[in-house]
Amino acid sequence: MDKQHLGWSLNKRDPKTITQLMPWWQLLYEHYFRVTTDGWENIPDGQVLLVGSHNGGLASPDMSMMMYDWFRRFGTERLVYGLMHPSAWAVYSSLAGIAAKTGAIRANPRMAIAALEKGASLLVYPGGAEDIFRPYCERNKIKFMGRTAFIKLALRYSLPIAPLIAKGAHETFFVIADLYEQAKQLHDWGLFPWIFDIDPQTFPIYLGLPWVLGIGPLLNIPIPQQIHTRVCQPIYFERYGEEASRDRTYVSECYEKVVNTMQTELDLLYAQ
Repeated sequence: MDKQHLGWSLNKRDPKTITQLMPWWQLLYEHYFRVTTDGWENIPDGQVLLVGSHNGGLASPDMSMMMYDWFRRFGTERLVYGLMHPSAWAVYSSLAGIAAKTGAIRANPRMAIAALEKGASLLVYPGGAEDIFRPYCERNKIKFMGRTAFIKLALRYSLPIAPLIAKGAHETFFVIADLYEQAKQLHDWGLFPWIFDIDPQTFPIYLGLPWVLGIGPLLNIPIPQQIHTRVCQPIYFERYGEEASRDRTYVSECYEKVVNTMQTELDLLYAQ
């Protein structure tokens, strides 16, 4: 399939592929990352908006480990889709094609709405590239960059939010700094073209495999750091509906509630 069409269909999800991947995820889960987890009893019945904090670079090991936990608890019949950054579909099309078979769709309002109107739950990582490559000193920070689209979806479709957090996944590599502003200035001067002509939104310098010193948002191989994942108690809001989703002040209040709740929970997880 042409790269530009990847991620635009709900029909690429393939339960057979998910079943085939489960043993490989299990090996990573039990022996490579030695994952511990808790809070899965907090997932409400019915549709839910799963909201995660991205960790560990493009490999995002906590995300795949949470997917494994979801499928081993709920099987492949409880429908869930995950929004994936548009750049990933263009730059890593082969891997994106596999991800589509596990339920990945393009991070676009049209696709999010299509999934929800199909009756599926939805997994979102609002922080995007800036979150996934945040510096090591911010590893215990929720960094959603003020993006509120997920709140509008939750309000419009009357969905509870199940926050997903993790400890250890952002220690699977070491982000020294984000030099995006410097790289963008060079790009604006015509001295530094973006790969595939796509603005990466972040330009990390990091220590990690396989590059040793990674320069830019390159795909990484996470080192075998132990990971603990947690599903926090669901968040409900006082008002739902189309009108609530269009109320900017209310949307901002709901956003702050989610971020503050997740930060408190992440602080507790690190303190433990």
